[in-house]
Amino acid sequence: MDWTWSISFAPLLPIPALWAVGVVLLGLAAAGLVARARGGILRLLTAALIVAALVNPAMRKEERTPLSDIAVAVIDQSQSQAIGPRAAQTEKARAAIEQQVRALPNTELRVVTVKSGISASENGTRLFAALAGALANVPPERYAGAIMVTDGEVHDVPAKVSDLDHGGPLHALITGKPGERDRRIIVENAPRYAIVGHDQAVKVRVEDVGVDDAGAPVEVAIAVDGGAPEAYPARIGHAVELPLKITHGGKTLIEVAVGPLADEITTRNNRAVVITEGIRDRLRVLLVSGEPHPGERTWRNLLKADASVDLVHFTILRPPEKQDGTPIRELSLIAFPTRELFVEKLDQFDLIIFDRYQRRGVLPLAYLANIADYVRKGGAVLVAAGPDYATPMSIYRTPLADILAATPTGNITTGPFRPVLTRDGRRHPVSRGLNGAGPVDGKPTWGRWFRLIDAEAHAGDVLMSGPDNKPLMILAHQGKGRVASILSDQIWLWARGYEGGGPQAELLRRLAHWLMKEPELEEEALTGAQHGSTLTITRQTMADKPAPVTVTSPTGKTQVVDLASTRPGIFTARIPVAEAGIWRLTDGTLSAFAAVGSPDPREAASVAATDRLLKPIVEASGGAVRWLSAGSSDPTAISMPRLTKIGADRSMSGPGWLGLRSNGAYRVRAVSELPLFSTLLSLALLLLAASLMWYREGR
Repeated sequence: MDWTWSISFAPLLPIPALWAVGVVLLGLAAAGLVARARGGILRLLTAALIVAALVNPAMRKEERTPLSDIAVAVIDQSQSQAIGPRAAQTEKARAAIEQQVRALPNTELRVVTVKSGISASENGTRLFAALAGALANVPPERYAGAIMVTDGEVHDVPAKVSDLDHGGPLHALITGKPGERDRRIIVENAPRYAIVGHDQAVKVRVEDVGVDDAGAPVEVAIAVDGGAPEAYPARIGHAVELPLKITHGGKTLIEVAVGPLADEITTRNNRAVVITEGIRDRLRVLLVSGEPHPGERTWRNLLKADASVDLVHFTILRPPEKQDGTPIRELSLIAFPTRELFVEKLDQFDLIIFDRYQRRGVLPLAYLANIADYVRKGGAVLVAAGPDYATPMSIYRTPLADILAATPTGNITTGPFRPVLTRDGRRHPVSRGLNGAGPVDGKPTWGRWFRLIDAEAHAGDVLMSGPDNKPLMILAHQGKGRVASILSDQIWLWARGYEGGGPQAELLRRLAHWLMKEPELEEEALTGAQHGSTLTITRQTMADKPAPVTVTSPTGKTQVVDLASTRPGIFTARIPVAEAGIWRLTDGTLSAFAAVGSPDPREAASVAATDRLLKPIVEASGGAVRWLSAGSSDPTAISMPRLTKIGADRSMSGPGWLGLRSNGAYRVRAVSELPLFSTLLSLALLLLAASLMWYREGR
């Protein structure tokens, strides 16, 4: 606590009037002195005392409490600061700053730590935003300066020093070392949405930092959904377009990678991930009906109700008992393009449905063999069986038998029954959670069916069963394609609302999309998704217990996570995430990526330490940039400049030292005043001067 004396003034007249009175009185006194009049000095003294009395001076006494100067240390702990020895250098610099500031007189230190954001809006290293937040409640007259400890990759540097909220020096201590080498891959253009089956391109560019090798050849690899990468030639600094074909709807993760550069500081930004949403232009479905029946309209209405479906439908109208000798080619009003559909354009269909089809001689066995090959190469076939499936004319008695998962026994079960989800059916995404399925040991609430075609399942998963646990719905993988069998023609009863109906539309929609390989309906799938600051890992499986998942963060840290069952066939886990970028998941069989924040974060774009970004604004503030690297064999060793307090009008940096402004701020706790001309003593002095002047001039 300090006491300070000063003189204050409270004029009794307005300033202009005070000046007028002072000029007149002092002018008269001065004129007397010039004329050598008797008592001139006393007249001047009296005039001065009168003017002083009108000014009304007072002795002011203030009780002051000194206020500390506030310095701010902004510590960069973003992802790029985890490279090499930077984290260790940062901690040493932080400890040195705290120790030196404690030794400075009347100085307070506030430390702000900045980490990479994990949302797209917080993308990048934002040190100046953190500095502004720390200074929000700091009076400018107490601000001593700021020291940033960073690798220099800062993404919110102001354009000019006047944009800073406070005056005062700004210093930067740069981690890493000058001249670091790094290679990065930049995605210049990538489709956010793409039509399934159409050719696309991803435009990328490879850049090297710290080495002059523009135009040098390099190989860039592209991998889709964790598949085998394909390599393409490129040149450093030149953009190259990589061909891409989206093969399914939903999200497709495309990883682009380039080989490492010799002695580069990190390979983290040698990879980039692009997320593209696959959109099906039109779904082409071929519906082959064996004969008219009540369920035929159900299939047609379902497919025609979807505007994205192109449906080709034909029905064989002649029943088996009609034998009139009419040639097959003359049974339609126009020549049916069987060769065009089943040979030339077969691979253009996304799904082929056989609805109660049986051999009639319309489709040669060679065409059915083409369909079997079509499935093995990635196509999809759905068989909705009726009584015909149990006869010698069954579609099973054709080359399609090689891909179908149900072998008919020749028997048909008739009588009311309710379809029941099997154990696998409750796990499979096609049938999991269907409305009306009921509890595991309970009965479903949907309507009954009345016919089931007896068959033995020899492949795939049985999702629904009928009387005596006989298979009713079977799904199977065949080669690269898929097949499904519904061993009843009674599903139309659900569509008509019989006994309350059932989830016919939802079941058939899921079934069709599973056949067309929609990722959300895969029975074996591993996915990850960000929810706030949490990464949710989801594993769909038909197994009782999935393997643990190994999670790799963008900075290369790994952890093994066990999953817990949340619903039949679904296992999940949640882990906290604090790093933006691409997280990699694998359980040894399946691999997946999860984008946290931006899938291509600015933090990973450029990671070589630099003073280029901060130097202009730092020097404009009166501060200085210093590299922490000591150049010794120990990469974590630092060369820390000395911190000192400097007056506001002096240079704030020099060789080996950095300055913090000494403000001398204080708070006034109490004030007392003693008027000099409002006391009896001052009045007596004024009267004495006037009396002496009168006496002297009167003699």
